Amino acid sequence: MLKSFDFTNLRKLIREYYPNLKNSYMHLNIRRLTLLLITTVLLTQYVNAQKIYEWRGENRSGIYNEKNLLKSWPEQGPELIREYTGIGNGYGSPIFTDDRMYIQGELDSIGYLFAYDLKGELLWKKDYGKEWVESYRGSRSTPTIVDNLIYVCSGLGNITCFDSKNGKKIWFVDMLKDLNGSFTMFGHSESLLIDGDKVFLTAGGADTNVVALNRFDGKIIWVCKGLGERPGYNAPNIIRLENRNILLTFSAYSLMGIDTKTGDLLWTHVQDNLPVEKHKLGMGDTHSNTILYENRFIYYVAGDGNCAVKLKLSQDGKKITEVWRNKKFDSYMGGIVKIGNKIYSCGTAKKDLRRITADTGIVTDSLKLGSGAVILADGMLYYYSQNSKMCLVKPNPEKMELISSFKIKKGTKEHFAHPVINKGILYVRHGNIMLAYNIKQEQNNTNE
Repeated sequence: MLKSFDFTNLRKLIREYYPNLKNSYMHLNIRRLTLLLITTVLLTQYVNAQKIYEWRGENRSGIYNEKNLLKSWPEQGPELIREYTGIGNGYGSPIFTDDRMYIQGELDSIGYLFAYDLKGELLWKKDYGKEWVESYRGSRSTPTIVDNLIYVCSGLGNITCFDSKNGKKIWFVDMLKDLNGSFTMFGHSESLLIDGDKVFLTAGGADTNVVALNRFDGKIIWVCKGLGERPGYNAPNIIRLENRNILLTFSAYSLMGIDTKTGDLLWTHVQDNLPVEKHKLGMGDTHSNTILYENRFIYYVAGDGNCAVKLKLSQDGKKITEVWRNKKFDSYMGGIVKIGNKIYSCGTAKKDLRRITADTGIVTDSLKLGSGAVILADGMLYYYSQNSKMCLVKPNPEKMELISSFKIKKGTKEHFAHPVINKGILYVRHGNIMLAYNIKQEQNNTNE
């Protein structure tokens, strides 16, 4: 490759900017410099070309790029086309590639990763060790897929990497034994984030608070002490700036911004609504909603006595400034969706679907649907309420409108899982079963 490379223009460019550089130095180093440049370009292209399938869709935004979906449903709901049984206890969502679906579940205290084709046929299932069997028994997380590798996090915080084609186990890391991590009251709920060659885990150790592992072999790349707090149930997100990438993740009481390359803690933002003397396990430490970032602004929402917050990020990513906070917008774990200048999520103190203005943080509308999980597709909100109703909501500029709803009657335990839409099919998990509904509009035959 280097033999056919034209060094003439590169030498001219270097002479233009470094006129005092000696010829001998240039001669010796030009090929090394070129090799470095080519390697950098190839690595950048590789990272940008990564195909990632992850929690709540692209950029973890809760927005699914689907078109031609039904704008209303029959009274009993859209057509039920498939039932997935035997997937075990769990609250995590499914994840889809172009031709497969994956989901986690717990059976007899063991966690399993299930792989299906898109017709609903089980291809294989592989165990990843013990699962969470205490409060709210079952798996919590949604797998993450990058290229041909799939990453699974258990309710015990353990990470397993599988080959996504055949389920072969590639590596395993025990959060307690290998990383000196710590447990939460309701089990580890992190849907793993990947950036380049790194997979991140909020382990919650006093010295190993957040770790970056090599995603190919599970070895530690860096460790961030953070504030030494236990994990906060958060599925993290990432900010991509020109000069650095920033990991956004929550520990028990603090949002952290961490340089993804070095592991340096750049800044923190503390939820101080709960006095320090009341910082006990299970009190004010639940931060289950993924943080959103857009145009230098960070948005996050937290329940459990906390609130919604908007932060402004400095140009270099090293500082934050609080813009507003609102205690009336306090989603516990239902996710958030941003459409233009509007943000949608559920309330905890007041159990309803709520809308605030991103500029001011003021609540402008609400629907009494109970607490739930919200996503967006084809201009409509899909709201899975914890009272068992699956709701279709039109986010009109003036006032939200409930268009259709139906009850999810099959399944077990709580209605906590976030719905997913893939290729015109709505997937709703309820404990040990997942239901698939056809919500695609029928296309008229123009030849008739």
